[in-house]
Amino acid sequence: MRALVLFATAVLGASLGTTTLAATVKPETAVNYRQGIYHAILWNFVPMAQMVRGMRPWNQATFAQGAARIEFYSQQLLEGFPPGSLTARSEAKPAIWQHWAEFSAKMQNFENASATLAAVARSSDQAASKAAFIKTADTCKSCHDAFRKE
Repeated sequence: MRALVLFATAVLGASLGTTTLAATVKPETAVNYRQGIYHAILWNFVPMAQMVRGMRPWNQATFAQGAARIEFYSQQLLEGFPPGSLTARSEAKPAIWQHWAEFSAKMQNFENASATLAAVARSSDQAASKAAFIKTADTCKSCHDAFRKE
């Protein structure tokens, strides 16, 4: 019984700590966090786009590795947008926090598309991989159009 109480206390403390961390993070730290993830996504996205466009030889292993990384990063993006994390250096629009439900739905669409992309890329089907990549890129564009400064 004592172990159960200690475990429950640890889980509750950890979940409260995560919530508190997001609420107390400095705006510049949040901007650095999300921009770092976006840069990592782009690092993987560019060679994949070059393969899709025929500007680089197709390499399914490299494509699948990039897709797996993007899937991983997509799961971490939303936490980089805590309330109050809009700074002059940020490319985010205030509309993110004004229309949070819409923004988080678009981020979920990106996460879902990234998961599909990673699964399809593992199948070694080049045509399906290209189609899944384009779908994922479209989810990026829909969010950027609405919520990112030009």
